[in-house]
Amino acid sequence: MSEQDGCGCGCGAPSRSSLLQIGSVTQSAASSARGEHPIEQVAVPAGTFTMGDSSGDENPADGETPRHVVRLSAFSIDATSVTNDAFAAFVDATGYRTEAEEFGYSAVFHLAVTAPEADIVGIPPQTPWWRGVRGADWRRPGGAGSDITDRGDHPVVHVSWNDAQAYCSWAGRRLPTEAEWEYASRGGLDGAKYPWGDAEVDEDGWRANIFQGRFPAHNTGEDGWATTAPVRTFAPNGYGLWQTVGNVWEWCEDRFDPSYYAQSPEADPPGPGEGGARVLRGGSYLCHISYCNRYRNSARSQNTPDSSMGNAGFRTVSL
Repeated sequence: MSEQDGCGCGCGAPSRSSLLQIGSVTQSAASSARGEHPIEQVAVPAGTFTMGDSSGDENPADGETPRHVVRLSAFSIDATSVTNDAFAAFVDATGYRTEAEEFGYSAVFHLAVTAPEADIVGIPPQTPWWRGVRGADWRRPGGAGSDITDRGDHPVVHVSWNDAQAYCSWAGRRLPTEAEWEYASRGGLDGAKYPWGDAEVDEDGWRANIFQGRFPAHNTGEDGWATTAPVRTFAPNGYGLWQTVGNVWEWCEDRFDPSYYAQSPEADPPGPGEGGARVLRGGSYLCHISYCNRYRNSARSQNTPDSSMGNAGFRTVSL
């Protein structure tokens, strides 16, 4: 798997092209009618911060350095990831079908599969803890034997970057730029490793939903969750954002280029002008310090815009 094939460390997921494809996609368009976005908003003030790895934990291929000063205009961002309930309202209003539904499969972590063996359509050799599962989608995150009953307040998953864009178009929103995402995640703590500061996730109680135990064979669930947690679990950061790190990766607007920081403009950087992959931020319930330390404010990952997985969702900002 190349760097452009998605995060191969386990906390991200293989790109769609690295799973066995079982059909071609014909994307359903969302209705042009404007929908109501129900997620609580947080007003983030204009300001300046230092973007990039401040703790020395950079994954070199991710391009978290050089650290650089960024000035951002004020913006309004979702307090939480977009939930299953919010995404269901969009689908009910528009009839939209996600790319996982159109392709007929999506990426599921092996311990989260709830489907017969016959539904496994691919196992990427570089990341064999992932499965391409026929029938896995936002309504059935583990496959045919799962559903989202009683998970309305969990983050929606198995949504691609393209799906997130469709939701944004309907809701009159957009995805955050990578700089906006990091600034908001820091919650006013410039230079901190995590949204709450520099204390580790399990110091004096759990602060985020990550993997515990021996990856990838056994998750002890010490933080209370084996997969996604409700979006208002643990404590919000200084700006009032919940779970920007851990739980689920979140799509950003930007294209991914590990060399971009060296040339990024200081004011409201829009991200690279070219590139096929899109940025993911925040880590997920599959991250652990022993093999993947991407549940930090500055950590970056990427995947192709048509890829979907059981540990990635999104949050939005105002236009």
